[in-house]
Amino acid sequence: MGSSRAAQAWLMLLPALVLLATFTHYPAIATLVDSFFSTPKGSRPGVWVGLENYQVMLDDPIFWQALRNNLWFALGTIPLSIALALAMALWVNERLFGRAFLRMAYFTPTVLPMVAVANIWLFFYTPGYGLLEQITGALGLPPHNWLGDPRTALGAITVVAVWKEAGFFMIFYLAALQGLNPSLREAAAIEGASRWYFFRRVQWPLLMPTTLFVLVNAVINAFRLVDHVFVLTRGGPDNASTLLLYHLYEVGFKFWDTGYAAAITVVLLGALATIALLQFFVLDRKVHYK
Repeated sequence: MGSSRAAQAWLMLLPALVLLATFTHYPAIATLVDSFFSTPKGSRPGVWVGLENYQVMLDDPIFWQALRNNLWFALGTIPLSIALALAMALWVNERLFGRAFLRMAYFTPTVLPMVAVANIWLFFYTPGYGLLEQITGALGLPPHNWLGDPRTALGAITVVAVWKEAGFFMIFYLAALQGLNPSLREAAAIEGASRWYFFRRVQWPLLMPTTLFVLVNAVINAFRLVDHVFVLTRGGPDNASTLLLYHLYEVGFKFWDTGYAAAITVVLLGALATIALLQFFVLDRKVHYK
């Protein structure tokens, strides 16, 4: 009886295991193997080159520029999107007029396609007649090419990413807030606790499991962005807004150096896996599971 139940369980898991192995594990292993081979060209197959692709990566100044840009992009998007998502969730969790409309408005950017969002903000940033230029012109400020200036191109993309992600993270925080016991708020009110004290001492600790989940997703999103860069700046000017995944796209599909692209992919996946594990181990002590 036990063996038949175990066989039935494995049969139910088989479709998911096949999909996971076919589209996740096999591509990851194949990419790791390809990173040790040269790029096949025409009828000439790839040959074993060992760590040569990784050495090329270490000597590539554009790779290091993309890495620096990505770190600054992550430092800008992760805390801002999480803080904004939490603030919006706390706001729309209250009893207020038009709460359903506010929730829909905050979540709308999430359901829009990435390319559509980039094109919307491309109009905002367009020099001369863009929405942002009209606002700054009305305030008497000088015109500025936000996407064409190396000092502001990466910041402009960061704003778009935060606007796109905050509503998505808000849904998780809102669900977590609605799952809290209402008696906690009543007890805090009876004890005379302020709203800030109640949030800091009660709500925030209980939201740590959600924060851990959101933080891991925010880190992954920060290193997998390519759509906005492709539409808004194409990595320019002078690679000022080139991110790792966009550099990977250019190496693999524009220059067709699949061996080098595989090496970048392996490093990127390894870095993301390491960061995710560190997040789980470091924050696990502060997470209060029910």
